[in-house]
Amino acid sequence: MSGPLDQIRVLDLGWVLAGPFATMVLGDLGAEVIKVEQPGRGDIARGNGPFVDGLSSYFLSLNRGKKSITLDLARQQGKDIFLKLVRQADVVVENFIPGTMKRLGLDYDILRQHNRRLVYAACSGFGQTGPYAHKPAFDVVIQAMGGIMSITGEPDGPPIRPGASMGDIAAGLFLCIGILAALEERNRSDQGQMVDIGMLDCQAAILENAFARYFATGQVPGPLGTRHPVFTPFQVFATSDGYVAVAITGDQWPLFCAAIDRVDIIDDPRFADGYLRTQNYAALEPVLTQAFKARTTAQWLTELESMGIPCGPVNTIDKVAGDPQIAAREMIVDVSGDGSGRLRVVNTPVKLSRTPGAVQRPSPELGEHTDEVLGALLGMTPEQIASLRQSGIV
Repeated sequence: MSGPLDQIRVLDLGWVLAGPFATMVLGDLGAEVIKVEQPGRGDIARGNGPFVDGLSSYFLSLNRGKKSITLDLARQQGKDIFLKLVRQADVVVENFIPGTMKRLGLDYDILRQHNRRLVYAACSGFGQTGPYAHKPAFDVVIQAMGGIMSITGEPDGPPIRPGASMGDIAAGLFLCIGILAALEERNRSDQGQMVDIGMLDCQAAILENAFARYFATGQVPGPLGTRHPVFTPFQVFATSDGYVAVAITGDQWPLFCAAIDRVDIIDDPRFADGYLRTQNYAALEPVLTQAFKARTTAQWLTELESMGIPCGPVNTIDKVAGDPQIAAREMIVDVSGDGSGRLRVVNTPVKLSRTPGAVQRPSPELGEHTDEVLGALLGMTPEQIASLRQSGIV
């Protein structure tokens, strides 16, 4: 059964993380993703360890299911071939510093002359406009400038980078959303358009209510550890043997107080609702800390779950990989690697009833599909492709 994006062809010029993440999502949902890489080098992520049987696990995690062709876009013959591929594509994705594609003579203004229905999606640190547009940026820089580091970590501690590349991942997701929106609009207008995604913009967009609280109160949000800025208790607590996450909302406060054997604070006016409990956290924190250290994580999970209180353990990655819910949802799947046995990857979280997506195959070797793509799409003969390879064009 074909995925929902079957018949959509994507030319992927992305490198490292944000662009490849977006095209990986499109590929998991059925699009044909053709990764266009520099001959002899390819995406620099191919050099990122750790390696499994000579394959970059980093590259594998972002490029599964794609086809790879090599093409020198700095040479006229390579440009000409790329433009022929553009005429048969639905989407072009790139995450270069703005101006790079224009210097190559392959920016949106040029490409749309060859395909008016093309969706051209560009992702960069700061977007195509503004005073920072031409500055280079990677994930850690964007997380720092976007504010997320300033609200991550413990109070009075140094700025902390979250354990995932939120600058790149958020941008990749918004890039994918923009592409899907442009494709949907194309069904009505029969015209393509440019999608302009700035990583810094995306950081501002995902900061939940940090900006809303700042605009409402004038107070600058700071780090709170695992706590929520509005609801309390809504955090991770240390138990006698580990940690447990608990989230109390609505009218669950009396139940929670009973669970921790502190019914005496149910009617304390300082703790009447979640926001007041947050305002008076200094008084409440010692009570909660003492209570949770009295039992094991497993005992707390049994107690709280029996009351319908949302809770969960703080799992390490190995525990997540072996979790029965993750298994039931088929979120870890095996893909066959040529000559390398089977490789485990994280599956798409998008579950569709009629046209489900899937991980089709592992990441491609550099230029693995050059002959297939140039032959099938452009009608080139093996001899013509061999000549291009001899001259370094592919």
